[in-house]
Amino acid sequence: MIIVMEENAPEEQIVRVVDRLVNLGFDIHRSTGARYTILGAVGSRITDIRELELLDGVNKVVRVSSPYKLAARAFRPEGTQIKIKDVLIGGEEVTLIAGPSVVESREQIETIAAALAKQGVRVLRGSAFRSSNDPYGFQGLGEEGLKLLSETASRHQMLTFSTITDSSQLPLFARYVDIIQIAERNMQNYALLRELAKLDKPLVLRRGTSSTIEDTLLSADYLLRAGNQQLIICERGIKTFETYTNHTLDISAIPVIKKLSHLPVIADPSRGTGRRDKVAPLARAAVAAGADGLLVEVHPDPDQALSDGAQALDLPRFAKLTEQLRIIASAVERKL
Repeated sequence: MIIVMEENAPEEQIVRVVDRLVNLGFDIHRSTGARYTILGAVGSRITDIRELELLDGVNKVVRVSSPYKLAARAFRPEGTQIKIKDVLIGGEEVTLIAGPSVVESREQIETIAAALAKQGVRVLRGSAFRSSNDPYGFQGLGEEGLKLLSETASRHQMLTFSTITDSSQLPLFARYVDIIQIAERNMQNYALLRELAKLDKPLVLRRGTSSTIEDTLLSADYLLRAGNQQLIICERGIKTFETYTNHTLDISAIPVIKKLSHLPVIADPSRGTGRRDKVAPLARAAVAAGADGLLVEVHPDPDQALSDGAQALDLPRFAKLTEQLRIIASAVERKL
């Protein structure tokens, strides 16, 4: 249930409404805008909302029928913007997050970061712990990989972005990573989500390959209720009967989630297709559909990459893509 207070309602009235809701058995989450205070009430239900509407300072009470109360657009109609240092996700600018699938060496990550920085990329991605269907493939450099990512990003005034795969990695991610991505296979790993919510770090929740939009927003709601309000949704493709691409990137999910939820939405055309020749067209489509950011895999020599080379762009292709995205972003009243 959403309680919208009157414009510029005094703090005394807000406190009385909160106390009343707590007494009725609700957990309260408060959102204060420039003029209005909105209270999200999660928990037990009452049959007659008039007893709340008649309280001093209450403008209206809205029942939220969706099961994801805190992630719903009604809770924060103006949308959520997440600021990490001087990078804003969810604002007018489309944020590019780029880098290799996995950090392989100091030379590799430095070459990529230097090129990306020239293209205006502010967030450097790179995994250090890799989950794969191939138990004998490259599994990442572990802590050393996170160190290389952090040191390189610092030299180029970039933020770090990496994927966590296990709760044992939490101390390392707290130390080295600015934006933590939750892998799709952990979208409903609630034990891990609870621990991540305790960190004062922005989180990216990746939609599971067999998950509906509602499933995704329920997991997002769980993180919000657990205490982390710095949350971003990532559309990274779902499993369908199509086999030509690795997954089917659900472009329609971008505007749908943005209508249903106040959270920023980014898209991953690299993982979503698994084919580098399809990354650029789907990246363009995602920006046109309203994505707040893109997650793109880049490698100096994709054919020699230790993992996921087939879905990585080389540096010239990425440079060309950024120029195309600037044109598309401008056409939809955004900027890159």
